[in-house]
Amino acid sequence: MYSQWRRRQRRAAAAAVLGTVLFLPFSAHAMSLTLTEAIDTALAANTALRITAEGERSADAALKQARGKNSISAEAGDTLRTSKAKDEDAQTSNSLSLSARLPLYSGGANEANIESGEIGAQSARLTTERAREDLKYEVITAYWDAVEASKKVEVQRDTVNKYDAHLKNVTALYDAGAQAKIDVLRSSVELSNARQELISAENSYEVNLTTLRNLLNIARTEPLTLTTEVTYQPFEKPMEDCISYAYRNRLDLTVERAKLRQRELAVESARAGKRPSVNLTLGTGLTSQFQPRHDTSSDVSASVGVSWNIFDSGVTRGAIEEAEAERDIALLNVKKEEESIDLNLRKAYLNMHEAEQRFTSTGDAVRQAREDYHIANERYRAGEGILLDIIDAQTALATAETNAISARYDYARYRAQVENLMGTELTESEHAAAEGLPAVTAEERAAAQAAYIEGGTDAAVKKVK
Repeated sequence: MYSQWRRRQRRAAAAAVLGTVLFLPFSAHAMSLTLTEAIDTALAANTALRITAEGERSADAALKQARGKNSISAEAGDTLRTSKAKDEDAQTSNSLSLSARLPLYSGGANEANIESGEIGAQSARLTTERAREDLKYEVITAYWDAVEASKKVEVQRDTVNKYDAHLKNVTALYDAGAQAKIDVLRSSVELSNARQELISAENSYEVNLTTLRNLLNIARTEPLTLTTEVTYQPFEKPMEDCISYAYRNRLDLTVERAKLRQRELAVESARAGKRPSVNLTLGTGLTSQFQPRHDTSSDVSASVGVSWNIFDSGVTRGAIEEAEAERDIALLNVKKEEESIDLNLRKAYLNMHEAEQRFTSTGDAVRQAREDYHIANERYRAGEGILLDIIDAQTALATAETNAISARYDYARYRAQVENLMGTELTESEHAAAEGLPAVTAEERAAAQAAYIEGGTDAAVKKVK
């Protein structure tokens, strides 16, 4: 009966090994990807970044509208009129008109709106650039997450192999009458638990790869081989210098300050409602009468009109107060952004140094844990140790190796976070890659329309029903 149990154990072990091989990423035809290549790929294809970049077009269009409202506008009209008065013949005429209008004075509203539009257009470009910096950080984090996960898969696979070899050793000793059956059972349980941890580690690796593919906007099933390894680079800049640098270089903070200026201009525009507006109008017209007689006349006119809102039941006052409140909110948002930068940078900086300390202290722990495992294993083979010594030594070794991996990649991620929070600029090559980000194409619009017609409409109708 025990020999049958052993055969079942061997079959289970073989199935587990085969399953591990089948579910591990097959790298024969995988795309090799360095961290630099990953960043460049994302900057040239990420959908979220494309959405942000489209905001530049929207801001430019708003600026065109603001400038147009302070320039010449022209209108043309054509009116066909027929009328009949009592005891008179019917009259039919056609009037053509052409007029041009030029604002001479708007109380400062048009000028404020134009300046606000210029600030908005510049802010949109800064927002896009900041989105690129954030995307770079996201890619770095996802890349290191995936590499770290692959390293932990190796640790778990090594643990499985050690427990498998140990089970074979214990079984041989049991067959020779040198060990109790309980050691065989406990070793089998530990092997099963290690396989569970390996399955979990492999899944984490695949999940992290999925996140990375999404950021790069590549085929979601594209096999990847990540080739960049973490290299330790000391970070020498003091925390306070990092914060000062961030206050000067964070583009999103610059955007918040620009929004404050826009809200100040909105107050000026609202106050213009209390001032008069002056417009120059030039016009010409041609009127042709058909009944009761044929006659044609033309005219040319020029006028300067002044309009002044004397009383509007507090509408203008309310608009001014609303604009002033929005201005103060923008001011507080600047203060809040500065506080967030300070807090987040301090946290990331402290976390980076904590990871650095862990990284520098884990090397000896791994070496000692390996030596401890070797001693425990040899003592057990010689009949001088107990099974618990091997289990504890293997657990300590796996923990030390996992901690070393976590510390190494935690430091790399926190360093990238500190640099991102400081507002570190993209490199020239990264800017060049970002220039390749495509705008929305006619083909994409047509495909979206077709998808709506073929699927979205039907789905909506079914939902209503």
